[in-house]
This record gives sequence, C-alpha cells and structure tokens, in this order.
Amino acid sequence: MDRSSLQDRLCHYHSHFPEERAFAYRGCRLLQDSPRCFYRDNEGAHVTASTWVLNPRRDATLLMLHRKLGQWFQPGGHADGDENVLRVALKECSEETALSLSAIHLLEPNIFDIDFHRIPANRPDGGHEHLDIRFLVEIDDRLPVPGNDESHELRWIALHDVPAYNQERSVHRLLVKIRQWAQRHPSEL
Repeated sequence: MDRSSLQDRLCHYHSHFPEERAFAYRGCRLLQDSPRCFYRDNEGAHVTASTWVLNPRRDATLLMLHRKLGQWFQPGGHADGDENVLRVALKECSEETALSLSAIHLLEPNIFDIDFHRIPANRPDGGHEHLDIRFLVEIDDRLPVPGNDESHELRWIALHDVPAYNQERSVHRLLVKIRQWAQRHPSEL
C-alpha cells in the first residue's frame, strides 16, 4: 500500500463510527497537505501504523505496557519515512513482540481501523498527534512472546478484560469491530 493508495482509501473510507470517519477525512487531508507526514519530525502530526493482534480462538488480544507512556497498547510505531503502512505495521509488530514476520498472519488485507490521538510532550519530543492506521493480525498465543525494550511487558488479555487495561474510545471501537469481524470469520479451530 503506497502513499497514493493510502490517501485514496482514507478519502473514501466508510465507518459506522462518526469519529473514525472524521479521522479518515483528517488523514486524507494530512496526506494531501503534508509531504513529510510519514516522518516523526513532521510538524503537528505524522503517520504511525499498528496491529490489533488476535489469538487463533479470537478470544484474546496481545497488548504491551508501553515503556514511555506507561499504558497498555497494541503493537505499532512510527513510519519513519516508509509510506507502506501495512509493511510498517507488520514490522513494528515483529520488532515489539520479537517474533519473526512468519509468525504474524494478516487476517484482513484492508485497513481495520483509523485513529488520530494526541501524544503528550516527552523528552526529546514535543506534544504531537499520530494518525494511526491499524491492521488486524493473528499470532498463535502458544508461542513465547519475549518482546523488546519498548515495553515493560507483553500480555495476552481476554477480550472481555481489555477495558480494565485501556479504556480509550478507540480501544472500545476496536473491540466492537472485533466482535463484528469474528462473527463473519469464525475461528478455524
């Protein structure tokens, strides 16, 4: 997925969630107006990509306790100039779990979710926004997941327990989408 196809998808994105439609529109404008939006030094906002990780039974997700922000999030990170957000999402998932790319299986080839969120100022970065493009993947929860130095811990969390770890609106939206997706795509187990 190159910049042009991402921009097209954002400009024509459909969602049942009004805030997500607004995020897609803002993302479309960001890609139109900001040539350096895939770089973290871009003024104001830049593109990130992440993965919402399901286990094969579709009843748990993998979250990481982010070292800098002290909150539980899905694996993901900065594009750092790479305009292929799917590649970025998979690479970041691999790096943050310390699993090979072959252990990460893309479940949905389309963008699964779009979010704009504020990142507070921390040294050396000032406050800024992320346009996070999210994809749905599967990892076998029987594999050891050692993680890397970007998190304090990685943990498989039952989907019904996720709100105890993260109560952000975007996570609630992801949980609703997962339930809908899982009904259409039952586990192969």
